[in-house]
Amino acid sequence: MGTGKLKLQAKGSVESQRQQLIQLSLSIHDNPELGFKEEKASAWLASYLEDNGFDVERGIAGLPTAFRATYGQGSPRVALLAEYDALPKIGHGCGHNIIGVSAVGAGVASKHIIDQLGGSVVVLGTPGEEGFGGKIDMVKAGVFKEIDVAMIVHPDTRNMSTQEALACSSLEVEFFGRPAHAAGQPHKGINALDAMILAFTSINSLRQHIRGDARIHGIITDGGEAPNIVPAHSAAVFLIRALDNDYLSELKDRVLSCFTGASVATGAKLEYKWRDRTYAPMKNNMSLAGLFKQNLESLGRKVEAFDPRFGLGSTDMGNVSQVASSIHPAIAIASPEVLMHTPEFAAAAVSDAGHQGLIDSAKAMAMTVADILQPGTLDKIRQEFHRD
Repeated sequence: MGTGKLKLQAKGSVESQRQQLIQLSLSIHDNPELGFKEEKASAWLASYLEDNGFDVERGIAGLPTAFRATYGQGSPRVALLAEYDALPKIGHGCGHNIIGVSAVGAGVASKHIIDQLGGSVVVLGTPGEEGFGGKIDMVKAGVFKEIDVAMIVHPDTRNMSTQEALACSSLEVEFFGRPAHAAGQPHKGINALDAMILAFTSINSLRQHIRGDARIHGIITDGGEAPNIVPAHSAAVFLIRALDNDYLSELKDRVLSCFTGASVATGAKLEYKWRDRTYAPMKNNMSLAGLFKQNLESLGRKVEAFDPRFGLGSTDMGNVSQVASSIHPAIAIASPEVLMHTPEFAAAAVSDAGHQGLIDSAKAMAMTVADILQPGTLDKIRQEFHRD
């Protein structure tokens, strides 16, 4: 069977699932769950795949809400990645309900392609993308060891076949001072909040002297207990991001100096911890991206080149891209003035445009599976991965 006919069948399969997929997306959106707690979303997606003939393993890589659903056998192994965690208070302000369901729909639509051309399609449930880096754990556990190609489509305000992603490390800091009556005996206290504010001010001064593609941002999670007590403890969490690992390492040292300097200046004791999950930069496979672009454009969408002026973020898909040929394209579900990680974007994720983005994402991924399994295509994708 020719590629064109396989793609036509793939699109037809997604259309036949349309109402089920939209309802699944609505259910996940209406029941937002934070990272590593996505019990309902994970169960719904895994059960849908199981009901459609996939062999499902739940709780892989030591993560209770991760899963692996496989159809077919052996190589080529094409992985479609599902995310389904939500943001605190905002819910699905990043549209992960669309990401999870589009991967499932594409997986089911790829079954006939596997039947015709061989290989296997693997839908991977990847929890905790927002700030936890679940895929990092899955990479370390060897989940991607035998995966040839990995794809995930993220909702956005533009259609793009590739996206850049910043390497990212997370820093937890604490200052320990000495309590005292803030009016009666302030001279006997050591102000841990002053130390934190001084560190913030130092970081603000640092920002004007770093590369334009780097980011430093954080929040104070503890600033004291009462205004009439010299704060004996303060705490914060910071994210440090850069376009490459070398500059990230340099930037981490400079940021830490801001905190050590504040400790010396105030006398507050500094304790810090770098979280063990560092998000890697995205390594885009351009051969794979070209195939996806053609398929998405065939659905009537204009695909734009990635432009960092419209936003740079971080994703644990970057870690996957270091071990398997990968792409992280985007699908437009809202107008450009709508910002991600907002209630407005959460609303877009269940709008008519959001539903169509879900359907088109599933179609484009399934059609790209048909391309990947054609003779010689995977060799070209692999050659680019190893050359880079």
